[in-house]
Amino acid sequence: MDLVVRDARLHPTGGTRTEPVDVGVEGDRIVAIRPRGGLAGQHTTELEADGRLLSPPLVDPHVHLDAVLTVGEPRHNESGTLIEGILTWAERKRSLTHEDVKERAREAILWEVGQGTGLIRSHVDVCDPNLVALRALLELREELADIVDLRLIAFPQDGILSFPDGKALMREAMRLGCDVIGGIPHYEWTREDGVEEVHFLFELARETGRDIDLHCDETDDEQSRFLEVVAADTIREGMGGRVVAGHTTAMGSYNDAYAFKLLQILKRAGVTIVANPLDNISLQGRFDSYPKRRGMTRVKELDAAGVNVACGHDSIMDPWYPLGRGSMLDALSMLVHVGQMTGRGELFRAFEMVTSNPARAARVEYGVKEGRPANFVVFDCEDEAEAIRLRPAARWVVRAGRLVAETQPAMTVVRHAGSEHRVTFAKREGAPA
Repeated sequence: MDLVVRDARLHPTGGTRTEPVDVGVEGDRIVAIRPRGGLAGQHTTELEADGRLLSPPLVDPHVHLDAVLTVGEPRHNESGTLIEGILTWAERKRSLTHEDVKERAREAILWEVGQGTGLIRSHVDVCDPNLVALRALLELREELADIVDLRLIAFPQDGILSFPDGKALMREAMRLGCDVIGGIPHYEWTREDGVEEVHFLFELARETGRDIDLHCDETDDEQSRFLEVVAADTIREGMGGRVVAGHTTAMGSYNDAYAFKLLQILKRAGVTIVANPLDNISLQGRFDSYPKRRGMTRVKELDAAGVNVACGHDSIMDPWYPLGRGSMLDALSMLVHVGQMTGRGELFRAFEMVTSNPARAARVEYGVKEGRPANFVVFDCEDEAEAIRLRPAARWVVRAGRLVAETQPAMTVVRHAGSEHRVTFAKREGAPA
């Protein structure tokens, strides 16, 4: 075979440790999954996993590649608010060039790929008459197709009705090749404009046949309720499974009776919710004294209600979030802490929020199975819970049967009482649980 990974533990394990397997690849497909030692013989490339976790690629369902690595340009967001971030980006946007966008976005994509991400859905600001960022990212999408599946979302950062020629720019973005239709109804000038924007997104979906992925109710205002309009339009238009709503942080401020009603509508509609904990735990609650709101949508309740929930990275060193390194495991770690999903079963459920759940929303062929594309990652850990705790190196990243990234895990040595102790940060066999 072209590639064999030996002695790997497959995701998902659901909390129960599985027996190690060997995974065989020919060309760009997985052709064999056998119990450990079941793929004898010599193969072109052999990787010894030594019991490590073999997972499908991580998925980043929500990031802004046009804005990555612009922190401090032209100034820092000193208030830490969403609004100052938007105003700062409006200033930086005036100086965008084709190569500027490509260079920064390429760097961030390499960071993500090197840490195990194989599918990225990036919003790109189309409130620009020249669509500079979009044209650059469309070009980059083709250039990096061998290492990542990049999907672009036409995102009207300054609104559609509130920005000159907003509807025409959205249509032009889709004509140029955007994969998905974005939106931001809560940022329009009035409630009525926001509702009209939502209806327009579904009209554009009918025209183009494209899916929808919009920012929705990213605010602490409990009166911001555009998500119900999105869910209702999804049902009426028969678009279940094709609509994603990002952030939805206002849900954390809704009264429980209304939230319960909304959960039932979202489940019926088949709308996916993407939480972005790194940004929202920082941006939201800025106007609160104490107690401060957590700044994240009701992830645990949404999941329990049967709504498809995913976790995005959102920002990487930009006007909204000055930190970040493109690690989906960092984002997931924040999600389980803020969402209080630290039960063992909950940790395994959470891992699906950066793997199978966002892949389902993107409607892609996904998973480590015979006959599927040979896309997977071997992490330097034993299972999903340990992946969230350690946020380990992606030892090997394979795409279409080809090794596209590898990382040598760091080694820590502690010197004590004349001897050296290698520290792995993993629980030793036989140690108390």
